[in-house]
Amino acid sequence: MAAPNKKIKKNTALAASAALVLVAQSGSLVRFGPSSAAAQLAADASQEVQLEELSVVGNGRPASGPAGGAGRRVDGYLAKDSVSATRTDTPLREVPQTVVVVPDQVLTDAAATRVDTALDLAGVGRGNNFAGLGLTEFTIRGFSTGEFYRNGFPINRGYPNSPDVVSIARIEVLKGPSAFLYGRGDPGGTFNIVTKQPLAERVLAIGTQIGSFNQKRSTFDATGALDEEGRVLARVTGAVEDNGSFRDFVHGDRYYLAPVIAWKPTADTTITLEGELVSTATTFDRGVVPINGNIRALPRTFFIGEPGIPPVRNDNALGQLRIEHRLDPDWVVTAGAQVLGGRLYGDGVGAMNVLSDGRTLRRTFEHRDLSWSDLDLQLNLAGKFETGPFRHTLLMGFEYDSYRYREIFNRSNANTNPFALGLLAPRYGQVPLPPLSSITNFLQNTQSFGGYVQDQIDITPRLHALIGVRVEDLGLVSTDYRTGRTTSLQGTVATPRFGLVYDLTDTVSIYGNYGRSFRPNTGTDRAGRPFAFEQGEGYEAGAKFSLLDGTLSATAAVFDIRRSNVLTVDPVDPNFSVAAGEVRSRGFDLTVAGYLSPGWRVFGTYTHADAAVSRDNTLPVGTRIANIPADTLALQSVYEFQGPDLRGLGLGGGVTYVSQRVAGTALSTFRLPEYTVFNLISYYWITPQVRVYLNVDNLFDTTYYDRAFQNRYATPGTPRAIMGGVAARF
Repeated sequence: MAAPNKKIKKNTALAASAALVLVAQSGSLVRFGPSSAAAQLAADASQEVQLEELSVVGNGRPASGPAGGAGRRVDGYLAKDSVSATRTDTPLREVPQTVVVVPDQVLTDAAATRVDTALDLAGVGRGNNFAGLGLTEFTIRGFSTGEFYRNGFPINRGYPNSPDVVSIARIEVLKGPSAFLYGRGDPGGTFNIVTKQPLAERVLAIGTQIGSFNQKRSTFDATGALDEEGRVLARVTGAVEDNGSFRDFVHGDRYYLAPVIAWKPTADTTITLEGELVSTATTFDRGVVPINGNIRALPRTFFIGEPGIPPVRNDNALGQLRIEHRLDPDWVVTAGAQVLGGRLYGDGVGAMNVLSDGRTLRRTFEHRDLSWSDLDLQLNLAGKFETGPFRHTLLMGFEYDSYRYREIFNRSNANTNPFALGLLAPRYGQVPLPPLSSITNFLQNTQSFGGYVQDQIDITPRLHALIGVRVEDLGLVSTDYRTGRTTSLQGTVATPRFGLVYDLTDTVSIYGNYGRSFRPNTGTDRAGRPFAFEQGEGYEAGAKFSLLDGTLSATAAVFDIRRSNVLTVDPVDPNFSVAAGEVRSRGFDLTVAGYLSPGWRVFGTYTHADAAVSRDNTLPVGTRIANIPADTLALQSVYEFQGPDLRGLGLGGGVTYVSQRVAGTALSTFRLPEYTVFNLISYYWITPQVRVYLNVDNLFDTTYYDRAFQNRYATPGTPRAIMGGVAARF
């Protein structure tokens, strides 16, 4: 993809800024006007084409919206259904698993532009962001993972850009093993992005956002029917950004476009074609490095790279085709295909170590050219039936995935070609740049075939069971172009899951579940044999509550998760690895969402995770896992005034607490200190069509570090930042 013209980008952003003065709501067609969130969302849902993966209305399970309206019962911060946890329209209280649904209202209030904000509130930790280039890794319940989904299809293949919130209707976070429905991954959990779909009413929402550190963003969201009968609907969302940073010499731009077209040839059939294009150019920025174990030794603005190196480009494209056909009132079949691809290329600087003088950083010059493509096909049949006193919702599915990844990574030799930087008096602009040597040059192809069966059984009106199993055959072939060697890995894995939910009362249910996961270990042992698959299993028990006459929901759970066949040092030859390690995580979490009173909405999570090594050939048992705090808390609350004098005014805020973490799962590591960050939220509806807001993030200007990478780097959190804006709907 060609790089967008810089001048056009700046003119576009500045024109939008001049037209609308301040920040636009960067989320969606927000609920314009001081009317209740529930009323506006109900109006939207009544016109929205049903486009979920599956929309079976379970036996006795309530439907909302046309064709079952999977997952559409949302009122502001409160969601009552989930489509991601079972691929069927299931009330959250009947899902034997912790599922945290983050509606777009949460993102709207926080003035979020990326999914990080939503994930923080859902109890998802921050992992490797690949030097600011994308959402490469995150953590759930003590384990890191990199697999996440868009409308049920995998999208984190390769190193794509972080998802943009302008096209997101909600994010559904699934905690615990989810391999049964989604295939290979980690046992901590995952999340699925549900995107906005076309509406029949013709509406245009536009806006712009301006914030501290020269951050500028403009968005648009247009939807409506393309024919008089309303059988063909379309929607297109987009965003353009020109962003500075509090970090020295760091900047970036971003272009985003997501069109959707939906055709209903009959009342029982929906065909949807959805696309996404993302193009970014961002300075490669790993963050800061510790000096003698002290991560606070360098200012949070300090840049360890080279200002003269151009930004790294990251261009991605995605297309989804989804077909849903209702065979009869009880059975529905869906089919879908997704193709995606991307390329990340450019130069950056890496850090080796700080010398014993405490003032000199050994660095390397690096070049990357990474490209990827993926094809994913899905076919599902779901329906409801009865066998004697039992009522069933049956799901049967098949999935095929073909993933190709090409990597070229070159790096200079810090010993033969020094590229050092003085940390007390940095001298940038060293020329010439050191020569590069090949580090990796390989092609990897992964193919998988998966089939699964799931049965949700209403044993009694109060006792619900979920039983399922997925069988997946996965093959991985990797060719190293430096050595000419080709290795292959093949295996078949069954990942079952079981769960029970019992309704103690109409407002309280208890549940328990067991699930398994797997993912391939890449590489070979000292004999050249591929490693066994890494395995995961998790147990969870909890309770779900409907409080304050159903306006507030809460989920409390305890969990015990283990990963086995983790790579560890070969005791015979330390230059190789063996799949013999084990790590585990135990703890509990709590989630609340909904309304404390009319107009007062709240959303938050608390997680305690004891994540440590339980078996390894070199690390002691009990060694903490990198980037995993023992305790995290994230809470956001907003009150919208209901009286006539202040109607349309909303005030609120948020707080995030993260306890101390280690930077590496290692014998020697530095630590990231605990932190607490407060945010302020305010907005006002000038008219039913125009909303203005002013937010302050990190109110007390706390210095903190939100993630570490490779036991070498830490990413400083953003200082106090003010954002203001306006959004208009026509």
